[in-house]
Amino acid sequence: MNSQTVRQTFLDYFRSREHSIVPSAPMVIKDDPTLMFTNAGMNRFKDIFLGNKESKFPRIADTQKCLRVSGKHNDLEEVGHDTYHHTMFEMLGNWSFGNYFKKEAIEWGWELLTDVYKIDKNRLYVTVFEGDKKEGLTKDTEAYENWRLWIPEDRILLGSRKDNFWEMGDTGPCGPCSEIHVDLRDDRERGKIPGYSLVNKGNPLVIEVWNLVFIEFNRLANGQLVPLPAKHVDTGMGFERLCMVMQHKKSNYDTDVFQPLIGAIAQKSGIPYGTDPKADIAMRVIADHLRAITFAISDGQLPSNVKAGYVIRRILRRAVRYGYVFLDLKDAFIHEFIPILVDQMGDVFPELKKQKELVINVIREEETSFLRTLASGITKFNSYLESYKNGATDIQHPASLPVRQAGSIQHPVEKIIDGAFAFELYDTFGFPIDLTQLMAKEAGWEVEMDGFNKGLAEQKTRSRRAAQVDTADWVILNPESSGNIFIGYDTLSAETQIVRYRKVKTKEGEFFHVVLDQTPFYAESGGQVGDRGWLVSLEKNYEVTDTIREHDLILHMMKTLPETLSLSVTAMVDDSKRRNTANNHTATHLLHAALRRVLGTHVEQKGSLVDEYHLRFDFTHFAKMTDEEIKKTEENVNQKIRSNIELYEERSMAIEKAKEMGAMALFGEKYGDMVRVVVFDKDFSVELCGGTHVPTTGQIGLFKIVSEGAIAAGIRRIEGITGEKAMEYYNSRISLLDEVKEMLKNPKDVIKGLKTVLEENQELKLLAAEYEKMKLNKVREAITLKIQNIKGIHFLAEKVELSVDAAKNLAFDLSKTTDHFFLVLASENDGKANLTVMISESLIKEKGFNAANIIRELAKEIQGGGGGQPHIATAGGKNPAGIPAALKKARTFLK
Repeated sequence: MNSQTVRQTFLDYFRSREHSIVPSAPMVIKDDPTLMFTNAGMNRFKDIFLGNKESKFPRIADTQKCLRVSGKHNDLEEVGHDTYHHTMFEMLGNWSFGNYFKKEAIEWGWELLTDVYKIDKNRLYVTVFEGDKKEGLTKDTEAYENWRLWIPEDRILLGSRKDNFWEMGDTGPCGPCSEIHVDLRDDRERGKIPGYSLVNKGNPLVIEVWNLVFIEFNRLANGQLVPLPAKHVDTGMGFERLCMVMQHKKSNYDTDVFQPLIGAIAQKSGIPYGTDPKADIAMRVIADHLRAITFAISDGQLPSNVKAGYVIRRILRRAVRYGYVFLDLKDAFIHEFIPILVDQMGDVFPELKKQKELVINVIREEETSFLRTLASGITKFNSYLESYKNGATDIQHPASLPVRQAGSIQHPVEKIIDGAFAFELYDTFGFPIDLTQLMAKEAGWEVEMDGFNKGLAEQKTRSRRAAQVDTADWVILNPESSGNIFIGYDTLSAETQIVRYRKVKTKEGEFFHVVLDQTPFYAESGGQVGDRGWLVSLEKNYEVTDTIREHDLILHMMKTLPETLSLSVTAMVDDSKRRNTANNHTATHLLHAALRRVLGTHVEQKGSLVDEYHLRFDFTHFAKMTDEEIKKTEENVNQKIRSNIELYEERSMAIEKAKEMGAMALFGEKYGDMVRVVVFDKDFSVELCGGTHVPTTGQIGLFKIVSEGAIAAGIRRIEGITGEKAMEYYNSRISLLDEVKEMLKNPKDVIKGLKTVLEENQELKLLAAEYEKMKLNKVREAITLKIQNIKGIHFLAEKVELSVDAAKNLAFDLSKTTDHFFLVLASENDGKANLTVMISESLIKEKGFNAANIIRELAKEIQGGGGGQPHIATAGGKNPAGIPAALKKARTFLK
């Protein structure tokens, strides 16, 4: 059975059991500050389990795209090294929200596996929660008795809390679970060791294929388990593992889910899959990782240096690294395989087809950028080795290494690369440690791993502390209210009540999350920042510093709470901030529409940020915008502002009807069946949007683009300002122009006057250059006569009246005509001393001279420092009076 049929069979089965089949939620999470990615099928249903939200359907089935690369559920390091771990995977699941429970879940799970998929019953084992005295939890007798109806008791195994009590994290919905395991070993192995003894023991051929979770409790921050108002079923079956079972394979990577990709990678590298263990791991890693990054980018998460974007960049670079090191793929290659994945999965996940070209372009650009980083790291690595070979003294070796004396230079007995340097390559240049080790081995060196691991551990500790958030349990004041009512489209203040709150601790300090019965505060989403303002209680203002969304809860962030929490409060939004933010948000809609008219309908929004200060708009376009295109775009937007177009909105429209209107959706945003449509002239701007906007475009006042540039392949970014900020911009430019006019003696034609000044300046520069050249020639003639031959070495140590660059150029010129040359030039510029040392290659080889070492000694005389290469080095210092001593000291190196 091929993978497409495996997936469809699952969905068809549960459709026949009256489940509503829903599409996968995005893999990238935008409305939960505790999660960056969907790491389990149940993430999207968390609020339903907790009773914060009602489910549209009592029974649901889906295939959910998941990513596990951080936090508690992190499979990254196992990927490619075993047969069944992945970063991105599909989770087939069926769900009951207070509808059916253990009896039906167990019966249907068994029926699907054995009667529909025809998996051998004798190869299946199930586990049941054995209870936990410390938690006050008893054995899951209900599940055990239901399993007895379908499977012999000797294949029903009791499991501990670790294996059979499922929790999504430190807090949240949880409950006992029953795992279904399958024994894929051949009959001979099964005859030697019974399968039940290998369940949950790490055997790659005796694996969990399906987990039936019975959500009954909510884990509070204090560790307490509280029964939920209703009992739910949450099952998850790894699609890739199921395909391995159905296709009689011993590895997920041998199924038709991965083989088309692996085959293409093998062909590209010229290494047949299955012939080299290290190359095989690399191919599996690349196949897995390209799936993860393709789905993430398709869901709206571009690679970057922060948060979720950094995770995606890290996964991509890991794949590039494996290809670079183990498959000898030195050029960008991953993007070439995206069409294969789209052909495989584009029908099930249509976003892959829609974003195909974007994904290819972004990945190609990211690969190329990282390969340049690798090249820089290789150059730095080689410089490190070269400095050692030439006796540089600034290499820091581990203090524990024995050293031997070689003149005045210290060398390690063994060729050991300092772990701190290896970590610098990794941390600053993104240079993987295994590549550093490979290159070191090829050069006959080793990497001191203790130092590297120390740096890595310290980095992880810093990151963990920075990300650590201690969230207390909710204190419920009004259990009857959900606190999800937003009234901020119509008013900026309202009488309301606090229905719940909780304390949050981070490294920045403590604050509170407050939920109101109804609120005019807009929570950050869709690129618009959250509102600020105040809660007013007993004539005292309590500041709301930000407003965020956690699933369907609107959280008001406050440093202090009102003294009497039971009293009504007045929620007041900062009017000025909201108004300016609305100006910028509406301007992004007008900008989007204008870009499509000026550049073409290929323009699509790929991200945005709007706050009270400015707007940022990311969009697809293949080239830098010309000045004329920017001017036309601004004119389009400002014309619509002057037209004072009135906002038209539909706050609850069926999404299909909205699309028929031509409404444009935001990249990476998820939408329900009913959406809000925002219109500014139905023939100009129609978008799906939940943000706040101006009542009429005239409120914006003025729009100005302040920058335009590339942020990724095929993606441009515009930053703009509106209203008062735009006026400040123009006023500052006018003031600058007035200053220039005054400096030019107020000519009638400013441009002509400025051109005249620039032409005169250019003429003076040419004269100065000619003078410097004549001066340099005179100096060269004079000091050439001062070169001394001392024991076969042509030596010159002289002070010259030249600039630093001119002195360096003179040194290079003299070295071309003089062999066995040891040159030291000193100069004084702007009250500072400068030294240049030039050594002939012959003296480096024959005498062991090193300009970098010599310059460091000479620099001490001018109270400075410097460095360079064995043949050329420079130094600067703050004591010009020390120049004679430095020149005198240079002669001592001839002894």
